[in-house]
Amino acid sequence: MKPRLAIIADDLTGANDTAVQFARAGWNTELQFRPARTDSEVLAVTTDSRHAEPAEAARLVTEAVGRLRAEGVEHLYKKVDSTVRGPVAEETSAAIAAWGPDALAVVCPAFPSAGRIVRAGTLLVDGVPVAETSAGSDPVTSVRDSLLPRLFDGVGVSLTGLTDPRAAADRLREAGPLVVVDAENEDDLALLAAAVGELGPTAVPVGSAGLGRHLARVWGEAPRGGAVLVVVTSLHPVTRAQAARLAAEHPGRAFQPSAEVIADADHWRRWRDGFLATAPTTDAPTLLISPAEVGEKTDATTVARRLADLTSDMIERHPVDGLVLTGGDGARAVLDALDATGLRLLDEVVPGVPRSRILGGRAEGLPVVTKAGGFGAEDVLSLAVDAVIRERSPQ
Repeated sequence: MKPRLAIIADDLTGANDTAVQFARAGWNTELQFRPARTDSEVLAVTTDSRHAEPAEAARLVTEAVGRLRAEGVEHLYKKVDSTVRGPVAEETSAAIAAWGPDALAVVCPAFPSAGRIVRAGTLLVDGVPVAETSAGSDPVTSVRDSLLPRLFDGVGVSLTGLTDPRAAADRLREAGPLVVVDAENEDDLALLAAAVGELGPTAVPVGSAGLGRHLARVWGEAPRGGAVLVVVTSLHPVTRAQAARLAAEHPGRAFQPSAEVIADADHWRRWRDGFLATAPTTDAPTLLISPAEVGEKTDATTVARRLADLTSDMIERHPVDGLVLTGGDGARAVLDALDATGLRLLDEVVPGVPRSRILGGRAEGLPVVTKAGGFGAEDVLSLAVDAVIRERSPQ
């Protein structure tokens, strides 16, 4: 799987504070120190160029963008310091030049929760123009100008009065190819991110973790193509009938190891590897169903642990848009395997079938529906899958 999104930052902590916004929104996100193979959806890299001479910083950014472009990255986020320290203008120019001839840079380093806003083109830190703060007197990376359109050699734009992302996108497109956008609160950043989404891959947003958090959600709304993994560990006849109906609706998407396979470590390893290599992972539910009986050959705890570990492996290796878990012990085993710390409860698919998002661990933000074994109408798993698909766009 190639990376879908790339974040290029000028230092390690900046790369991390923005990349984590994507991880929190449910993206499989990786920070790389040097080029390496990856299965991550979001790849963050750092050019370590904040203290470099402008020409050298531009060269490093050009090199990084070119490599990521060649790897098939669809969207680029150029991370800059929220107080615009370093050769931010030169790096931005290099990024859009390397991204392509139609690239449109959308600059907004605002980070309202940290006191950074952009008003009438001026970057203010706790109400003070940035060049008049400690960032302006930094002995190594002092800020040259508080007026961002002048600093970046672009056009200042305000989206005040607009609520429609398409209209906002039109305003940005007309003002391009480099626009600096005002933003004083989270609603401003949300509208800007939505406008960037409307502009498509030609847009290169340039900003801090503040805008990055909203972009993680907007870009997540595009079809991801991942499967909804339905893990059935309950032996209750009601759940088995529900799983059979869902399997009939999606032929070829149901997988059920035997009790003999689960009981034997070597047999299980071969079955697991075959499943991970061949399981369909796009556009529809994939069902992972426990053996119909447990007893002499294996026990419920072993079954739950095997399927939980396999679910974790599936999420690590393939795009998974969400989970539907049936059976309390199996659901707990899956969440433990993912190192989840809890669930953020949202609502119910139907009464008694809650819809949540995973908190903590390696699948933080992933939608999940849990269902007790002997509960629900025959179509409840289909309804749960539909609910997960709708929820997959991060909120």
